[in-house]
Amino acid sequence: MSGWVSQLLIYPVVLYQKYISPGLPRRCRYYPTCSDYAVQALKRHGPMKGILLATWRILRCNPWSKGGVDHVPSKGMWHAPKWVPPPDWVGYDLSEEEP
Repeated sequence: MSGWVSQLLIYPVVLYQKYISPGLPRRCRYYPTCSDYAVQALKRHGPMKGILLATWRILRCNPWSKGGVDHVPSKGMWHAPKWVPPPDWVGYDLSEEEP
């Protein structure tokens, strides 16, 4: 049951990514972006926990946040392990990397 609910919740996020986000300046302080995080959280954790994780992420993405790398936690976890970038990565924009 949660599979179709998750897909229903993912659909508006994908529409945002495809049609709205490209016309806006890059604002997300995290990698992956908040919308990518929301899609991953919904797929990995289902609708209830996925919504909670995505909402908490969006609330943390603000001008007073340092941002950085923040992956969706593994199934059964509420937060990803802390990862501190090496000193030579400080200020490095991961979003500019080619896939």
